[in-house]
Amino acid sequence: MSDKNRWLELLEKDPDHSAWYIKRFRDMAAEGRDLDGEARMIDAMAARGSRILDAGCGPGRLGGALHRMGHRVVGVDLDPALIEAALEDHPGPTWIASDLAELDLDLSDGGFDLIASAGNVVAFLAPSTRRTVLARLRAHLAPDGRLVIGFGSGRDYAFRDFRDDLESAGLWIENEFSTWDLRPFMPDSEFLITVSTASD
Repeated sequence: MSDKNRWLELLEKDPDHSAWYIKRFRDMAAEGRDLDGEARMIDAMAARGSRILDAGCGPGRLGGALHRMGHRVVGVDLDPALIEAALEDHPGPTWIASDLAELDLDLSDGGFDLIASAGNVVAFLAPSTRRTVLARLRAHLAPDGRLVIGFGSGRDYAFRDFRDDLESAGLWIENEFSTWDLRPFMPDSEFLITVSTASD
């Protein structure tokens, strides 16, 4: 198994991958596709005006929707091209190009009420940084904040290993789902969404 960030590996193989990814979601938006399923779930969990971190924000689809719903959003992504697209397509949130393994944001107001990581972000992390990233996300949570992460199976990150990594980072799973519209997680589910809080 490679210990490189898989998004960076994709860019090494195809420097135009970011541009393709950006165009893909712009095209789906133009077609009127429903791209806000994750945002509806996160919004339902948050008081209006909550401070939300979109961890691995890509071109800003999730964070942009949450901003339009009335939240204070910060989005962070490793890829500067995706951050540029987020700035262009979704003005309003604060968009930052940074490695989640080195996340160090201003927490003077008490941290984030919710941190969301959708789009298989954790499956793109270099395996050696997984626990570091989860620990950095935990450190950015408000005392009663929640961390929501979703990713699919078949990406060399077994769900059981992810659960172990959450525990190692001091996070406790409150709920698990198999879809962003809250269908329950089952043993044969191919997608996992966890809602976690910082354990005492």
